Amino acid sequence: MSSIARARASLGVLSQFKLNNSISILDDVQYFLLQACGRMKSLEEGKQVHGFVLKLGSEQGGETTSTGIETKLVIMYVKSQRLADARLVFDNMSTADMSSWITMIGGYAKHGDCEEAIALFHLMQGRGIRPDKFIFPSVLKACAELGYLQQGREVHRLVRESGLESDPFVESALVNMYVKCGSLENAREVFDRMSHINVVTWSAMIAGYVQNGHRDKAMELFDKMRVLGIGSNEISWNSLIAGCAQSGDGAEALRLFCQMHEEGGKPNSVTIVSVLPACGSLVALQQGKGIHNYVIKSGFESDASVGSALVDMYAKCGSMKDARYVFDKMFVKNVVAWNSIIAGYGQNAMLEDAAILFRKMRSGGVKPNVISWTSVIAAYAQNAHGEGALQLLNEMSVSGVKPNSVTIASALPACAGIVALSRGREIHGYMIRSQIESDVFAASALVDMYAKCGCIEKAQQVFHKMSQRNLVSWNAIIGGYAMHGHGKEALALFRRLQQVDLKPNHITFTSVLSACSQAGLVDKGKHYFDMMTGDYGIVPRMEHYACIVSLLGRIGQLKEAQDFINKMPLKPDACVWGALLCACRNYSNVELGELAAEHLFELEPSNSGNYVLLSNTYAAAGRWDEVARVRKMMKDMGLRKRPGCSWIEVKNRVHTFIVSDKSHPQLDKINAALEHLVGQMIEAGYVPGRNFVLHDVEEEEKEQFLCGHSEKLAVVFGLINTCPATPIRITKNLRVCGDCHTVIKYISMIVRREIFVRDNNRFHHFRDGLCSCHDYW
Repeated sequence: MSSIARARASLGVLSQFKLNNSISILDDVQYFLLQACGRMKSLEEGKQVHGFVLKLGSEQGGETTSTGIETKLVIMYVKSQRLADARLVFDNMSTADMSSWITMIGGYAKHGDCEEAIALFHLMQGRGIRPDKFIFPSVLKACAELGYLQQGREVHRLVRESGLESDPFVESALVNMYVKCGSLENAREVFDRMSHINVVTWSAMIAGYVQNGHRDKAMELFDKMRVLGIGSNEISWNSLIAGCAQSGDGAEALRLFCQMHEEGGKPNSVTIVSVLPACGSLVALQQGKGIHNYVIKSGFESDASVGSALVDMYAKCGSMKDARYVFDKMFVKNVVAWNSIIAGYGQNAMLEDAAILFRKMRSGGVKPNVISWTSVIAAYAQNAHGEGALQLLNEMSVSGVKPNSVTIASALPACAGIVALSRGREIHGYMIRSQIESDVFAASALVDMYAKCGCIEKAQQVFHKMSQRNLVSWNAIIGGYAMHGHGKEALALFRRLQQVDLKPNHITFTSVLSACSQAGLVDKGKHYFDMMTGDYGIVPRMEHYACIVSLLGRIGQLKEAQDFINKMPLKPDACVWGALLCACRNYSNVELGELAAEHLFELEPSNSGNYVLLSNTYAAAGRWDEVARVRKMMKDMGLRKRPGCSWIEVKNRVHTFIVSDKSHPQLDKINAALEHLVGQMIEAGYVPGRNFVLHDVEEEEKEQFLCGHSEKLAVVFGLINTCPATPIRITKNLRVCGDCHTVIKYISMIVRREIFVRDNNRFHHFRDGLCSCHDYW
C-alpha cells in the first residue's frame, strides 16, 4: 500500500480513538500522517489532519499542539506550495524550532518570494536564533535572485563568524550568489578556497564567466575541470552553452553543443533549451531542424519548455509554418508557449495571426502575463499599428497586469509612429511613478519617442538625466538630432560618445552619415565613412553607401555620386539608387534619373513609389508625354500610387487624413480655413507648385488637387482645433511634396506657429517661413 493510501486509511481510524486515553498515540498518528501528506504533496488530506489537530486542541481546552506536529504542518504546507498557510501556522507556533525556520526561509527562497525569505532571516536574527548550515544556503539563494550584493556580503560575514565557511553547501551558495550579483572576483576567491568543489559549483563559476563576457576564463576553467578528472556532466556543458548563447555568441554555443555530442555527452532538455536560442539568433534554420530531429529521437517532444524553445527558434528563423506545427502539436500549451508563438507572428509581420492567437489565448482560459501583453503590444507597434498597440496597453492596465520596463520600451515606439505625444507623456509619467525611468532600455525608447514626436529638446533632457547610458541611448539621441537636421549637434554628440567606454556600431554610423547628409557636410561625411572602416573595422552596409550618395546628391555632385556607386563592392540596392533618383529630381537631371529608375524598376518592379519619383522628375521638367508614359506603365502593371496619409494628435486623440479625404466631419471648416490661408499666402507671394501634380490636367484643376493633400488638411485641422502658439505635429507616410512644403512654410510665417512634419525621409521643422531641411529632402 502506498504512503498516501495508508494516510487516507489512517484518517478513518484517527477519529475512532478515545481522546482522553490516546493522546500519545494520536500524536504519533498525526505526525505520521502529516509526514506522508508532506512527502506526497497531498494537500487535501493534510488539511483534514490540520482540522483534526485544531479540533483536538479545542476539545482539550486550548491545549498547545506539540512543536513536532506544528513543524510537520509547516513542512506539509510548504511542500504543497501553500506558503501563506504555512506562515499562518508558523506565526502561531508556541516555539518555532530550527526545522520550522529552515522550512519557511527555504520555502520562500525556492518559490520566488525572496524578499520575504530575507525578511524572515532578519526576524530570526532579531530573536537571537543562530542560523545554521541549512539556513545560509537559502538566504544566499534569495540574495542571488534579487541581486542584493551588499546583503549577500553581510550574510557571508555571518557565515565566517559561525565557522561554516568550509561547509560545501554554504560554499557553493556563496559562489552562486557572487556570480549572480556580478561580483566574479569575490566568487573566484571563495571558489579557490573551497576544499570540496562539486560539479555544480564548477558549472556556476563557468556560467558566471561566460555571462559576464569572460569566455576565455570560462573555457580555461572548463578545461581545468576535465584535466582534474572532475568530469564535465550535463550541468557544466549546459552552463557553457547557455552562457555563450546568452552573451550573443551563438556560433560558439552551437560548436560546443556539437562537441558535447561528439564526446559522448547526452544533451538533456536543459541543453536543448539553451542551444535553440543560438540557432534563432544566427537564423540557422538547418541546424535548428537537426536539433529538432534529436528532440524527437530522444523523446523530449512532450517537454513544454523544449516545445516553447522550438517555437521561438523557428519564429526567429522566419519559418512560422514550422513554428505553428510545433505549437499545434504541443500537448500542454503553457503561457510560455503562447508567448513564443504570438511574439513570432509579430516579429514576422503577421499581425492578424498574432492578434487572433492572443484572443484565443484569453478565451481559452490561459491568463496572459506581462510577457504575453508585451509581445502583442510589440507586434502592433512593430507593424505600424500604433493606435492598436496603445489600446492594448490600456486593456493591459485594466486587466490588472502591471506594465514593466520591456512593455514600456515596446509601447513608446507606437507613440512615435503616430505622433501621439500626449500618450507618450502619460507613459513617461507612469515610468516616473513606477521607478522605471532609470531602466536604460525604457529611457532610451523615451529619448527616441520624444525625438520622433518633434521634441528634440525634451529628448535631450531625458538623455542628460539618464544615470546609465548604453549604445542604444547614444544612437537614439544622435539619430534624433540627425533626423531633425541638426547635423553639427549630432556630430558633437558622436565625439562625446568616442570619449566614453562604448564602441560605435553600424547604427551609430548610419546616424552620423545621415547627419552629414542632412547638413551637407561632404568632407566630414567622407571622413566618418573612412573612420568607420579604418578605426572601428565596421564593414559598410548598404545604408552607409546610400547616405554617401544622398550626401553627394544634396550638393549637386551627381556625377561623383554615380562614380561612387559604380565603385561599390556590393551590388547597389533600392536605397542607393533611390537616393540618386531623388537627387536627380531635385536637380532636374532627367538622363541620370532614368538610369537610376531602370535599376529601381528591376529591383522593385511592384514599388509604385519609384514610378512616382520618376514621374516627379519628368513633371518638374514639364515633360508631360513622359509622365503619361509612366502612368500607362503603372496602369498596365496594375500599380497604383500609394495614397498619402497624415496623422495629427489633438486632445489625446489621433486624427487621420488621406489625400482628397472627404469623410472628416470638419472637412467644410478645414477647406474654408485653407482657402482663406491660400489667399493670404498669394498676397505674400505664394505661387502653387503645379509641377508636383502628376496629372496632365488644366492649371486650375492642379491647384484644387494640391489643396487636397493630406498634410495640408492635417495642418489646417491642427490650427482650427488648438490654441494659438501651440506647435503643430504631423506624421506623413510618404515624402512631403514640394507644394505642401512651400505652403507649410508660408503658414508658419502667417500664423506664427511652429509646425513639425515627419515624413518617411526626415523631420521638417517649420518656423517663420523657413524649414530645417533648407529646402532639400
